[in-house]
Amino acid sequence: MALNIETVGVIGAGQMGAGIAQVAAQAGIPVYLNDVTEDRVNAALATINGLLSRRVARGEIDEDGRKAILARIHYTPTVDKLGDCDLVVEAASENEDVKRKIFTSLRPFMKADAILASNTSSISITRLASVTVNPERFIGMHFMNPVPRMQLVEIIRGIATKDDTYEAARAFVARLGKTSTMSEDFPAFIVNRILLPMINEAVYTLYEGVGSVESIDTAMRLGANHPMGPLQLADFIGLDTCLAIMQVLHDGLADSKYRPCPLLVKYVEAGWLGRKTQRGFYDYRGENPVPTR
Repeated sequence: MALNIETVGVIGAGQMGAGIAQVAAQAGIPVYLNDVTEDRVNAALATINGLLSRRVARGEIDEDGRKAILARIHYTPTVDKLGDCDLVVEAASENEDVKRKIFTSLRPFMKADAILASNTSSISITRLASVTVNPERFIGMHFMNPVPRMQLVEIIRGIATKDDTYEAARAFVARLGKTSTMSEDFPAFIVNRILLPMINEAVYTLYEGVGSVESIDTAMRLGANHPMGPLQLADFIGLDTCLAIMQVLHDGLADSKYRPCPLLVKYVEAGWLGRKTQRGFYDYRGENPVPTR
């Protein structure tokens, strides 16, 4: 029997959760958005409204369309309210303990055929599935940031994930107008297995004095035709997230080439996490970003 996804729950109303809620609502699917405080959900709704208003200004949707999309997103204060959803996507911070607690808290409420998904960018899907009632209905769905603009979703099967769960996830991604690619359940999957070591190497290049922030980013933008430099991209992703993924790679694959650069660790310890804290490899507190090294 095909698993149809007609209602979606999203846990976590940060940048990723808000983006997932938006694209699902744009596809005509009712969304139930949960976070630890209502303020976070209201902030997410304000962000979504701003993005939709820009689409109205560009003539991509009309005003009625904007209102209809927003009306499909409902604040859900407690996870028990997600029990009737066909799919629940966890989009909390990249911390395995946090994610395991969320999935454990969902155990009493999920209906038998519901699919649980994690938007993790690096953590083992098999391990996360082990704390759920139905590991065969668990899957990784790694959306790219920013979700409304980026076309790819990595789908990651755990050891227990059933074929119909995978097919339902693929159909859902297609309904969102996005392209899926399947990854095996190895640390950091495909995109971040390749991308984050490049960013880490850029930080080493800075750490060793090979080039400045500006010269490294200019070199990769103009020399490799990347849309943004690796240090600028690190700030956009969040240096804490970059460090967490490198630690997952280093721990999971036990190879010294994945050792996080000490300078990346230092920035995270300083609380300079990139755009979200106004300082990272660039300082964003003025009119224009200024390199911090």
